[in-house]
Amino acid sequence: MNVDGGARGNPGPAAIGVVVRNDDGAVVEAVGETIGRQTNNVAEYKALLRGLELASAHGATVVELIGDSELVVRQIEGRYKVKNADLKPLHAKAKEMLSQFENWEIRHVKRAQNADADTLVNQALDNG
Repeated sequence: MNVDGGARGNPGPAAIGVVVRNDDGAVVEAVGETIGRQTNNVAEYKALLRGLELASAHGATVVELIGDSELVVRQIEGRYKVKNADLKPLHAKAKEMLSQFENWEIRHVKRAQNADADTLVNQALDNG
């Protein structure tokens, strides 16, 4: 799945975008929704959490998470420490949710490689 979060202003109006695909790469669900006033990093984590909820609801036992937030990806990998107090509970919730899957991996990509999720974020903010 591709996940993205964004805020216009930091903090500011924020939204998330999630694209869940099956093993064949076909989109099974795509969600773009506003999440109120948040920082960009909180929005990125909320997108990750929403993606994990959707994957679980679709019965996934293995997930591949793809996001363009280096901070979130590296924190989930354990390569960066989580120092921000607002991110600590979101990180803990993500790790708890990931433990419910048989296997998972997370990968950082450039924004252009995450265009589907990024588009959903911007559409939600434009229409929100």
